[in-house]
Amino acid sequence: MREESAERRGWRRLASGLRRGGAAGAAGAAGAAGAAGTPRRTSWFSRVVGILFVLTSIWSVLIEPRWVARRDIDHTLPGWRGAEGLKVAVASDWHLTNQPLWRVMTVDRARDIVAEINAAQPDLILLPGDFIAQHDVHGAAQEEVLEELLEPLAALKARLGVYAVLGNHDWWLDGDAVRAALERHGVRVLENEAVPIPGAGLWLGGVGDDLTLHADPLKTLAAIPPDAHVLLMMHDPGSFMGLPSLRGLALAGHTHGGQVYVPFYGAFTLPSVAPREWAYGWVHQGSDTMYVTSGLGVSILPVRLNMRPEWVVFTFRQEAEVSR
Repeated sequence: MREESAERRGWRRLASGLRRGGAAGAAGAAGAAGAAGTPRRTSWFSRVVGILFVLTSIWSVLIEPRWVARRDIDHTLPGWRGAEGLKVAVASDWHLTNQPLWRVMTVDRARDIVAEINAAQPDLILLPGDFIAQHDVHGAAQEEVLEELLEPLAALKARLGVYAVLGNHDWWLDGDAVRAALERHGVRVLENEAVPIPGAGLWLGGVGDDLTLHADPLKTLAAIPPDAHVLLMMHDPGSFMGLPSLRGLALAGHTHGGQVYVPFYGAFTLPSVAPREWAYGWVHQGSDTMYVTSGLGVSILPVRLNMRPEWVVFTFRQEAEVSR
């Protein structure tokens, strides 16, 4: 499919880079072992390079993808007069799978993360898409696999509800089936829709996936009163581009922060129309603000380096009133 190849082109750069690194490490080790008369200093350097490559590979494949961080962020919403201290948990890009090669986000690991999220006692939980890692399950087996993989999410608890949008991987499998399975497990899926959050002084908008051509952010915003504060959840940060002024905060996933973050360069790859600088963290567009989370899982390659998986708890604060 066109959409899938678009993302895979981005990740191919990551695979190519890792292969080149492996070849360099192997060549260095071979040179150290077999080159008679090679200066001792060169031999020592080659061995160090080879050892560092092996250690980095072990870390980036076996350790960092499973080293999940909890981020706590206090954020002030200008002009907002809702519930002071409102806690919103954001957990994106689960990429759940039961395939042996991946085994990064298993059902058991997902249960552990769900327990950690619940322990934070959020008022609202947002899940910005990409729940499923595999795309090759169809028919009766598809429903069975979806029930197995998404079952941990049924335990998520928040007094104001659990909401989601779908991501490109969900659509590459079967977006309608993923949505139905999520809603059977108590997760409300928004597709270019918006709903008020009772008692929070906020509206919640959910934008469809941009990469698979399901995004309609203008339709989403049109459903929100013009003077309302909004949390605008989207899968792909590309949906943030060119939005009209937003009173509130946009939240996105999809990029995984590039999975590999290179110092002085940034995200190794970015499977989005968004600028590279939008791969992770805070994004400012005029007066509007977005946070892009690195997500929980992995895609295409089971690798993370300098970009830990995360889930985030936002605590929203009212803007301090200026005394006269």
